[in-house]
Amino acid sequence: MPKVNVYNILGEQVEDIDLKDDIFDVEVNETAMYEMVKNHLANRRQGTQSVKTRTEVRGGGRKPWRQKGTGRARQGSIRAPHWKGGGVTFAPKPRDYSYRVPKKVRKLAIKSALTSKVLNDEIIVLDELNIEEPKTKEMVKILDSIKANKKALIVMDESNENIMKSIRNIPNVEVTIANTLNVYDILKYDSFIITKAAVRKVEEVYA
Repeated sequence: MPKVNVYNILGEQVEDIDLKDDIFDVEVNETAMYEMVKNHLANRRQGTQSVKTRTEVRGGGRKPWRQKGTGRARQGSIRAPHWKGGGVTFAPKPRDYSYRVPKKVRKLAIKSALTSKVLNDEIIVLDELNIEEPKTKEMVKILDSIKANKKALIVMDESNENIMKSIRNIPNVEVTIANTLNVYDILKYDSFIITKAAVRKVEEVYA
């Protein structure tokens, strides 16, 4: 059972915490993580691209010259793909890129990503994280105290408006809720900052 230190917002160690083996100490499955990252990026695609085919471009209704006798290659329309101003062959059209990944793969990927953070010493557990009013300066001070890297993901057990407002002007720092974690965000950020309450929430949700 992995054990990690717990810090307060001043960067002082206050206790140790045991993490569940079946969440934070599993065999890292890189294939599952890759599939979930690919799925996350695909689901984010808008799929609004649209280019006109030869049936949609304007003009070209008349045959440009007669079929035989001119010495030139036969042509049926000046809007064929090889003409300037012609349509595009196999033009991309609006489509939905999203797809679903099996539930077992999703859970395995999350557990693998969390385990990798523990193995790489990139997890920082806080006893609690709360500030009385939204202040970016205060949040920067806390991140410096706990020695978080410039790219950090903060995981809370529930939504906290003061925290969310305090970090929105800090580049490369994001906040999320324990039950909405995704593999892409876990792997993207160098520091995985999570509150003690959020740890228990993660263990409950992804057990």
